[in-house]
Amino acid sequence: MAEINFYNIDCIELMKTKPDNHYDLAIVDPPYGIGASNYQRGGTRYGNSAAICKTYTKKDWDNEPPSKEYFDELFRVSKNQIIWGANHFISRMPYDSSCWIVWDKMTAPGSGYADCELAWTSFDKAVRQFRIQWSGMLQYNMKEKEERIHPTQKPIPLYGKILQKFAEQGMKILDTHGGSMTIAIACDKLNFDLDVCEIDEEYFNNGKKKFNEHKCKPTLF
Repeated sequence: MAEINFYNIDCIELMKTKPDNHYDLAIVDPPYGIGASNYQRGGTRYGNSAAICKTYTKKDWDNEPPSKEYFDELFRVSKNQIIWGANHFISRMPYDSSCWIVWDKMTAPGSGYADCELAWTSFDKAVRQFRIQWSGMLQYNMKEKEERIHPTQKPIPLYGKILQKFAEQGMKILDTHGGSMTIAIACDKLNFDLDVCEIDEEYFNNGKKKFNEHKCKPTLF
């Protein structure tokens, strides 16, 4: 059974308590510095979207990308890293990578949403692409849609595919910005130990609730 530990604290403070290379793999989705936390279009349609956008609490956590101290600690405590949004702050990555992850969101033509999201990785492998629909109201499984509780939420199967491709059983995983905690559900399903941080109390509580609901009614990928 996977050990999933949730921390409602600053991730830098948690990482400072860990020895070098404590985690086998860090899979993180930090702020990109593009204002995603405060430009949510509640009550309006975006581009040619068919549905009204969901309203989230306006916050300021995405005004700047993570600090040098964050990346220093991240690379110290983890052996390998997968970092979403690194194309927005590529100058903060320590070296070039041949292995980027491309998440094809299968957006509807003309919707206005980004077609893909990118993640930098520390692996010496080829580029990998995952196609999982996540475009406005459209999802990979319309019969059992995931509730969106975070403006930059990523679907559970995306984390599942990443774990299956880049992790091995017995590895300990770190996520410094848990958000909706979908990575916790994926790790639990695939039996990976995880430490996950989320400093925002609203996101932390909603994410924990989502995880607990999953535990009460487990499902398969």
